[in-house]
Amino acid sequence: MKLASLFTGAGGLDLGFEKAGFHVEWANEYDPTIWETFQLNFPNTKLDKRSITEVASSDIPDVDGIIGGPPCQSWSEAGAGRGINDKRGQLFYDYIRILKDKQPKFFLAENVSGILHPKHSEAFLNIIKQFEGAGYNVSYKLLNANDYGVPQDRYRVIVIGYRKDLGKKFEFPEPQKHRPILKDVISDLKDPKPAKERNKTNGEDLEISNHEYMNGGFSTIYMSRNRVRSWDEPSFTIQAGGRHAPIHPQAPKMQFVDYNKRIFVPGKENMYRRLSVRECARIQTFPDNYTFRYNDVADGYKMIGNAVPVEFAKHIAMKIKADLVDVVKQTYREKLEVATS
Repeated sequence: MKLASLFTGAGGLDLGFEKAGFHVEWANEYDPTIWETFQLNFPNTKLDKRSITEVASSDIPDVDGIIGGPPCQSWSEAGAGRGINDKRGQLFYDYIRILKDKQPKFFLAENVSGILHPKHSEAFLNIIKQFEGAGYNVSYKLLNANDYGVPQDRYRVIVIGYRKDLGKKFEFPEPQKHRPILKDVISDLKDPKPAKERNKTNGEDLEISNHEYMNGGFSTIYMSRNRVRSWDEPSFTIQAGGRHAPIHPQAPKMQFVDYNKRIFVPGKENMYRRLSVRECARIQTFPDNYTFRYNDVADGYKMIGNAVPVEFAKHIAMKIKADLVDVVKQTYREKLEVATS
């Protein structure tokens, strides 16, 4: 089954769907710092590098599904929260425009939990209505990726629609019993290298690709909370910035001093380092052969932090695939009954 991917980024959502048996035929990504990474890992996918606002629906091939997560900064609780009043928030309308024109069997849109904040409720419900008006039975739910094979607490809103003529509505899969932890995915990695001066990449000098971490101090905002999860816990959410990457679990949890103030445990300061780019990639369930290309280490963290975790995407994609197969089987049975009646 063929897909078109909007707001592709580094391809976490795309890889999850490919692992479930789909093929990403066409993808769109506007950020030039991501292009080399995507093309390296998806050599058989056509990458459109224009802004989505410039892409005509006719430029996109006919596909079975459209997937993608419109930019989340407009809806993030950590940002200004301008929502639909932000130009990035309005990119949902381009998603809907293309969906309405192309009419694939299904779509999936992903965004941060902040989109469900009461101040965005009117805008979000309007988006849902527009998806429905485009001809789809729509389901949405706030999910934690840790319930679906990902070793981090990461809450995201998933919106899925099936074209109304298919006569089906998506039902979200039940959480898995096993919830992976940090020990499951990064305990076997050797110590990484620090980034070069000005946080430039070590490039080909790394024994394991992208296994390097950002240097530099920690802001007062960062030091206002504990940033360490232990080996037997899932990671904190992997964010789209190296400055806010979690601390490696080798370190003890940060010591409380006062409201909004914590410190590294005295005498053990050398144990506190940020997770490497590769460690973040593993926590996002990217395989080690998925290479991220960048000059600035910050771009590596950004690509990975903005991605949909691969295994999370795969679990949802498997359910969609099973539903579409059921639709085909039901259609065949109905035709057979007509032919034999």
